[in-house]
Amino acid sequence: MTNSRSFWVTGASNGLGLALVERLLEQGHRVAASTKESDELERLAAQHGRRFLRLPWQLHAEPNAADACQQIGHAWCSLDGLIINAGTSDYLPDDVADSDLFEAIVTSNQLAAEQCLGHALPLLAKGDSPQVLAVFNRYSALQLYAPTQVTAGWNNLPQWMREQRQALKAQGVGLTIVGPQSLKVAVTSAQAIPEQWTPQSVAEALLRRWPQAEPELVLEALELSSLWPLTR
Repeated sequence: MTNSRSFWVTGASNGLGLALVERLLEQGHRVAASTKESDELERLAAQHGRRFLRLPWQLHAEPNAADACQQIGHAWCSLDGLIINAGTSDYLPDDVADSDLFEAIVTSNQLAAEQCLGHALPLLAKGDSPQVLAVFNRYSALQLYAPTQVTAGWNNLPQWMREQRQALKAQGVGLTIVGPQSLKVAVTSAQAIPEQWTPQSVAEALLRRWPQAEPELVLEALELSSLWPLTR
C-alpha cells in the first residue's frame, strides 16, 4: 500500500488495534480510530492532524456505530479499508463475572462487528479496492451455545463473517479473516505454531499482506495479553 488511502480501525485503544493505527499513519494513510481516551491517542491527533479521526468506541451500541460512519462520511466520503479488531475487550461491562467473561467477549464483539459492517458498507462500496479485515483471537473465535454442533453464524463470529463474503463481494468489497486455526473450519493443513508476536509485528505482517487480499490467514499467538489487553 503506497498511495494514501482511508481506513477505519475498531478496538484501537491499545495493543494490536493501536499498533495498526500507528503503522497506517506512518505509511501516510488517513485513519479513523475507535478508541478510549489516552495520552497516546492525543499525541497521534496532535502529530497527524486531519489524517487522524477520533471516533466513538462503544460500537456494540448501534447509535455509536452509526455516528462513527457518519463522521467518516463527512470527512472522507468513502472508505477503503475497515479493520474490525474483534479480539478487544473494550465493550465489556464493568460488572461482568469471571464465569461470563469469554461469552461476553464473543457476544459484545459480535454486536460491534455487525453494527460496524452494516453501517460502513455504503462507504466501502465507494472506496478504492475496498477490503474488510476481521481479526480474532482464541477467545473471540469461540463457538458458543452449541460447541458440539455444526459451526454457524449464530454461534460463531468468524463463521458469521464468512457468511457475509458473498454480499460483500457483490458490492466489490473483499474480506480477509484472521484468527487461530480451527479444527472445524481448517484454513490450512499445515500445523500453525504459536509465535511470540508483538502488536507491532502483527500489524506489520497484516498490512504487508493486505494487497494480496487473502480470504483467510492463521494467527496463533503465545501472549494474547500483549495483543489484546484485558480492560474491564
